Amino acid sequence: MAHDVQAFRSRYRAAIPPRYNPWLHASFVLAYGALCLAFFWSRLEQVSLLEWLVVPLTLVFYNWGEYNVHKGLGHHKRRLGALFYKRHTGDHHSFFIAGQMRYETDRDWRVILFPAWLIVLYSLGLFAAWWLLAQLDANVAALFAGTMLLGYMSYEVFHACEHLPDSHPVARLPWIRQMRRLHELHHRRELMQTHNFNIVFPLTDWLRGTLYWEPLEKEERTMTVMRHETEIAGSPEQVLAYAATPTRWPEWHPSSLRVKGPGGPLPAGGHFEEDIHAGGRAGHLSWDVDEYLPGQRWRAHANGDHGLSLKLTYECQATAAGTRFVRTLEYAFDNWPMRLANLLVMRKRIDHESEESLRILRDVAERAITREDAA
Repeated sequence: MAHDVQAFRSRYRAAIPPRYNPWLHASFVLAYGALCLAFFWSRLEQVSLLEWLVVPLTLVFYNWGEYNVHKGLGHHKRRLGALFYKRHTGDHHSFFIAGQMRYETDRDWRVILFPAWLIVLYSLGLFAAWWLLAQLDANVAALFAGTMLLGYMSYEVFHACEHLPDSHPVARLPWIRQMRRLHELHHRRELMQTHNFNIVFPLTDWLRGTLYWEPLEKEERTMTVMRHETEIAGSPEQVLAYAATPTRWPEWHPSSLRVKGPGGPLPAGGHFEEDIHAGGRAGHLSWDVDEYLPGQRWRAHANGDHGLSLKLTYECQATAAGTRFVRTLEYAFDNWPMRLANLLVMRKRIDHESEESLRILRDVAERAITREDAA
């Protein structure tokens, strides 16, 4: 029986306590960790070169511990780690599966971040280790405890980055991008108990032979990404409903000539055809809709002439003035002549057309919403 991710997410969100504050959760972890780090670093005095070697050695030790705790307790049910197993395999791996790795609301951080109390418990163990080691060497004690805490905080930050939307600028940083790919592969049902347990750096996975990699599709590796945004007077539901109606694209996008398909905002599984003139070239696109969350997000992908593949994402967020509308365009060509033409000429034109389209969208959408409210 296929796992229904959206149904699980709805149940999980409904069970989150109303008082839960994701920003307070994340801020406490970072602030508490920073205070502990400041304490440990303040104990350092005239550190020798030999003592500095504690840092890389501790990072290797932490990497080994991260691997074994993740694999041994997160994916194998044991009495000692029953709560961790439930939160990780039971909740986290049911909330996120390969192909559906992004969080959708801030409150989803609860299923990404460790419980806030865990960093306190972890730090108590580190303070005990620091005190014992300080009887032998105060610098070694501080470097070991501080580096172990830094490893914990790096895990939290990297893991959160691995569940960002694909279009987020941080998600496209080179190392983050690679670790996101490894983590997504780990979230495959057939791989989650056997491969890719490291989150920040896959050293122990490599040493233990559990590192698994599949290259990204060619079009993903060579994608040109353009992101533009504007503020539109209207609710997120109204704005996205208008923008996600492809038959209205010729009203506001200079590159869209004709659209053939159903009217209204198209849901996941919808299909339509579009004639375009973009970057100085005429072409045809065949579209399929991947996702529609009213008032939040709409995603679709297309294939076109000249080996063109394209992804389009609309995202909406309520603001004091109405709606912040973000349009992310990703596209690639599968042949070198078109890639070169894109690099030299087309990219700049398409970026200008995309920027202009949002200025027009703001005006026509506001007029359409005003007429709708008046009706």
